[in-house]
Amino acid sequence: MHEHGPNELAGPIRGTAGWWQGLGAPPTLTDDPALDQPRKKRKAPRPIRTELVERVKKEIAAGTYDTPEKWEAALDCLFNRLDRGG
Repeated sequence: MHEHGPNELAGPIRGTAGWWQGLGAPPTLTDDPALDQPRKKRKAPRPIRTELVERVKKEIAAGTYDTPEKWEAALDCLFNRLDRGG
């Protein structure tokens, strides 16, 4: 088997970065102006509330996290959302 060095074979993968950029498809213009606007910067992430996370983990492990009151509140929220159609 013959091994070729890095510059011994001529092929399409050669040229400067400017040459490669010229080969790309032209940018497409959209009909939606919202897509043409620059993206908004992300807000800094809020810190994780480790005390709350640990408390919830303990309640789940103990089987006390889901209470009848929480189920009622969740069902009320679901029914209200369904009544509004969304």
